[in-house]
Amino acid sequence: MRLDHVRRLGGPNTYLSRPVAIARLDLQGLTGHETTDHPGFAERLVGALPGLAEHHCSAGRPGGLLDAMARGTYFGHVTEHVTLELSGLIGREVFFGRTVRAGGPAEYDVILECPRDEPAASTVVERLITLAVRIVTGTLAGQVPDASGDLAEVAARHEAERLGVSTAALARAARERGVPVRRVDDLNLLRLGYGRYRRTVWAAMTDTTSAIGMEVAGDKRLAHRVLSDAGLPVPEGRVAASPAEALEALRAVGGPVVVKPLAGHQGENVHIELTEPPEVVAAFAAAAGDEGGVLVESYVPGKDYRVLVVGGRVAAAAELTAACVTGDGTSSVAELVERVNADPARGEGHDRPLTRLALGPTELALMARQGHAPDSVPGDGERVWLRRNANLSTGGTSRDVTGDVHGEVAAMCVRAAAAVGMDVCGIDLRLPDIASAPPAERGAAGILEVNAAPGLRMHLAPHEGAGRDVAGDVIDLMYPAGTPSRVPVVSVTGTNGKTTTVRMIAHMLELDGRRTGMTSTEGVHVGGRPVHVSDASGPRSAEMVLGDRSVEAAVLETARGGIVRRGLGYDRADVAVVTNVTRDHLGVDDTESLDDLLDIKALVAEEIRRGGHLVLNAADEPSASLAGRPTVRRRDPVLRFFSLSPDAPVLTEHLRGGGLGYYVADGWLTEARGDRRTRILPAGEVAGAFGGDAVHVLANALAASAAARALGVPVDVVASALRSFDPHTRNPGRGCVYQVGGNPVLVDYAHNPAAVEAMGAFVERRWGGGGVAAVTLPGDRSDELVGETARAIAGTFGRVVVYEDEDLRGRRSGEMTRLIVQGLREGRPDVRPHPAGDLKGALTSALDLAEPGEPVLLLYEKLQPVTELLETLGAEPAG
Repeated sequence: MRLDHVRRLGGPNTYLSRPVAIARLDLQGLTGHETTDHPGFAERLVGALPGLAEHHCSAGRPGGLLDAMARGTYFGHVTEHVTLELSGLIGREVFFGRTVRAGGPAEYDVILECPRDEPAASTVVERLITLAVRIVTGTLAGQVPDASGDLAEVAARHEAERLGVSTAALARAARERGVPVRRVDDLNLLRLGYGRYRRTVWAAMTDTTSAIGMEVAGDKRLAHRVLSDAGLPVPEGRVAASPAEALEALRAVGGPVVVKPLAGHQGENVHIELTEPPEVVAAFAAAAGDEGGVLVESYVPGKDYRVLVVGGRVAAAAELTAACVTGDGTSSVAELVERVNADPARGEGHDRPLTRLALGPTELALMARQGHAPDSVPGDGERVWLRRNANLSTGGTSRDVTGDVHGEVAAMCVRAAAAVGMDVCGIDLRLPDIASAPPAERGAAGILEVNAAPGLRMHLAPHEGAGRDVAGDVIDLMYPAGTPSRVPVVSVTGTNGKTTTVRMIAHMLELDGRRTGMTSTEGVHVGGRPVHVSDASGPRSAEMVLGDRSVEAAVLETARGGIVRRGLGYDRADVAVVTNVTRDHLGVDDTESLDDLLDIKALVAEEIRRGGHLVLNAADEPSASLAGRPTVRRRDPVLRFFSLSPDAPVLTEHLRGGGLGYYVADGWLTEARGDRRTRILPAGEVAGAFGGDAVHVLANALAASAAARALGVPVDVVASALRSFDPHTRNPGRGCVYQVGGNPVLVDYAHNPAAVEAMGAFVERRWGGGGVAAVTLPGDRSDELVGETARAIAGTFGRVVVYEDEDLRGRRSGEMTRLIVQGLREGRPDVRPHPAGDLKGALTSALDLAEPGEPVLLLYEKLQPVTELLETLGAEPAG
């Protein structure tokens, strides 16, 4: 058994609304084998991984996997479950898995859920499934390999990549409130919301956190001055730039003192309650660092507290206890530390609610002052301090005291945050008791520090007391009640007409006064201007638009390829449009049938907000059928059907039930709700529809009208947009007609049977005959589909010039020409195919073949070379 490759789908996908990884397995010699063909395999495997006994599998109960292996199941399925079990063992909590046949008889795809915020470039899942393959094959050979070392390495990688406790809580709180969340690479940086409501947060630092406030908070000397000027209690202190100045500060301030770095954090190199000159000199050497100086301040007796201030109010408070162990009369200090560190809540750095205890030089020195060493045995109940500073980052613990905070203490903390200029900050205090008013006498209470980007874990999961939803408080500060986090999103999919429909909708929204971001196969546009030129119909382009803070509405072309290879780049669209689902891309990405294609495009209909709008083609059975899918119906969508004819049975029934519909009647584009009718504009006035001859454009106009009306665009604005939708400027490359000499040249991107038939019908209605075609077709389509498309071309055109794309997409030179010519002859025995070397030769030959006034259809691969060629030929846009 061999792992071939792994790919990730980062957004909602056809398997799950959360990210997944798809691992392609080649079973090789295990093809056709089941677990029952290998006696003892299941027992050995479960013996090595006992947690497998609890796996539900399809049975929906613990033990389901055991039953499946006892009945006989294939080894791709077993590998799936082993990977999920290994994920659980490293604390990577994922639960969904599925194994499906893919490609040849030996190939299977193992679909595995991934944590929402796992970096896209992470190799963790690939390493886990590689390890799972090794365990399964080793067990089959009669010996389970020792994977503990490899698993430990993967666990370390997972710990290094996962979000910190504070950031993970912020992501969770945002999602609970319906705010979209995207992590930036492997950073603790989150992008929240869409478009104009886009915000960013890095740990507990928001995008409106004052840069000046952060500088003040980070400079202990300046923070001391700012707080003192505001009349807030702070310890008396001096800055010392040398050991001599530190000793002078000790004499001036009077012991005991605290020596700390001028710009330190997380309690590093903070030395507490020093009274002797040698202690102060040593502390200076440790704390001065690159700053070259320290702050020497008076020691304030009492308890340590951290108060979290969010948006001008106290959100939480915790009493902090420095790192320590408590003796039991029999265990050494080192054993007690090991026992404490066994708590799964403790980890390295900030990855867990608590930090592991250490026995480094600082801890050993403090222990020695208490008469202890790592191998000494404290008495029962004796507390041995490992640190004097009460920081979680050095192993301390917290106790929630939010409900005990005295009103005057709360007011003092709020004033401190305001004085420094922070929207979110942590105030470090020393007081006799936070439940009492601060003592009036000098030095009996003090604000020790103001912390920018404070850690939230002491409040989220305190060692004692109830956790507080402080992450929710930060999100509520960024998105107060009633504040939206999303702009309207329209997602358009289908086989044909997607790009035109997207462009029409965007034009309607722009005329309605909304700055619109649009993605299509030609690029990304914002406010009508191109910002990125490429085939931009996938998730990355969607993220580009939704990340633009100027965007007030988004219209996204959502193509099959992006869905299959990366998932969606958004969640919960407001409007979903499915133009049609016809034969195309069959044989690509394991898409073998029209039903497979429909299942992929159905994701767009499924991934809408509850009560959102779904626009479907009533005249296209696959598209219309989506309305009845349980996965669609559970969203309770508002259905809007469209059809060129008002007599389409699906549309008629829908209107009879009081639903919304769009069709052409008596020459007018019409909106209907039940028995009520609203005329939008005459079909002959739709720009690019050539007086109604291009009926496929009218179908696109109906779909676009339905989507725009779902977003509240007035009828007169919809009509104005359709009148002004000049194809040459707003829809280049789609049904554009140019006059070249004495011949009209119709340029279109049609590349499947349905699209080619629509072009042929338009040519016959407009010019009364077929004319000449210059065609190319994409090489990544199946031979069968290429032949079917060529036969559709022959249905209208008897003279056809054939050329090949510059990008052969895996084909050999000349292969596509041969297939197209063969299909043309199968469709029409009297057809006259003319092979040409390239685009220029093809169009030149087609114009030479055409009679004066006869139309020429030009199908292309990329638009820019076509535009440049037409310019050299002196082409002029034709109405």
